[in-house]
Amino acid sequence: MSRVVIAGGGAAGMMASISAARSGHEVHVYEKNEKLGKKLFITGKGRCNLTNACDMETLFENVCSNRKFLYSAFYGFSNQDTVAFFEDCGLKVKLERGDRVFPASDHSSDVIGVLSRKMKELGVNVHLNCGVKELVIEEGKVKGILTEGNALIPADEVIIATGGISYPSTGSTGDGYRFARAAGHTVSELSPALVPLNIKEDFAKQLQGLSLRNVRAGVFKGKKCLYEDFGEMMFTHFGVTGPLILSASSLIQKELKKGPLTLSIDLKPALSQEQLDARILRDFKESKNKQFKNSLGGLFPSKLIPVMVELSGIMPEKQVNEISREERTGFLHKIKHLELTITGLRDYNEAIITKGGVVVKEINPATMESKLVKGLYFIGEVLDLDALTGGFNLQIAWSTAVAAGGNI
Repeated sequence: MSRVVIAGGGAAGMMASISAARSGHEVHVYEKNEKLGKKLFITGKGRCNLTNACDMETLFENVCSNRKFLYSAFYGFSNQDTVAFFEDCGLKVKLERGDRVFPASDHSSDVIGVLSRKMKELGVNVHLNCGVKELVIEEGKVKGILTEGNALIPADEVIIATGGISYPSTGSTGDGYRFARAAGHTVSELSPALVPLNIKEDFAKQLQGLSLRNVRAGVFKGKKCLYEDFGEMMFTHFGVTGPLILSASSLIQKELKKGPLTLSIDLKPALSQEQLDARILRDFKESKNKQFKNSLGGLFPSKLIPVMVELSGIMPEKQVNEISREERTGFLHKIKHLELTITGLRDYNEAIITKGGVVVKEINPATMESKLVKGLYFIGEVLDLDALTGGFNLQIAWSTAVAAGGNI
């Protein structure tokens, strides 16, 4: 039986402790916060998108960095295994749009409760308000940890589950990267991911709070499309956010570093150019004595109307029966291609995850053990692994945690 110490009591740390305890080890979790699962509590707007119930091919497709590394971990503990684990622990789950899996109660606290109870049942020792200061490594083997209170804790194995640097208020302050470097590991370039975007145009601020559903959005560098998808987005005081935008943020980073990009929104993706033209003509016919600015109620949410009127270049007071075909064609183009300029990413305080981390070439993909230091493991967000929104990042946490905890 080994004495296993886990640094970090978040999603990955909790699952690793359960996995290691099930294998018969003495397990100790050291968490710097006053409670477990602080970041898990706020995921999915407090509802906790546990995983995604898609097929394996789709699961891998949604991983942005180093998907091949996850082959062994994902097949060892799949998304279906995640659902089965939580259901076996008594958590009722439900499936939502895009195969996203949530607790039926819509409360992330129920997910944390299930994990905490399982840890208690298996005799996992939890040390709260007790962060890890550094690792103790001798002759290429981990020997334990030094806590922030300078207590020396011996261990046969140490699992680093400290997360990234996104949402630092939850305790994710990059400690794991420091431990990794001290152990001789390489940490790739870090950046915020699944993060809102800053927009140059002032009208974005005018639209603050407006949610757009069922729109198609694409990000372009000149004519080259870097990302395109269909879904939901929202305007904020600085720019844009929402599922469509967060996913885009993870795929456009390299190009965005070189300069601004164009976000093009199709506000009416269900209608072709011809169908939309027919629809506008019909609306104009019904409002033939109205001014242009008062004829668009059936087409857009009220907050969007003044912005679209301004962008159209058509005089707001112009009677709709006086609008030329050329003006109408230009307006149509704006509806199908509402363009905004992306100037940058928001910071770690608003990022769901961190892109980059411990270089996976230095980690055994079957066990998550360091190839440089015996008995040292890295799991979850501290590794250079990240995925799109929809429960995929939590699946990386669960799968890598089980690979580490179950292989000690």
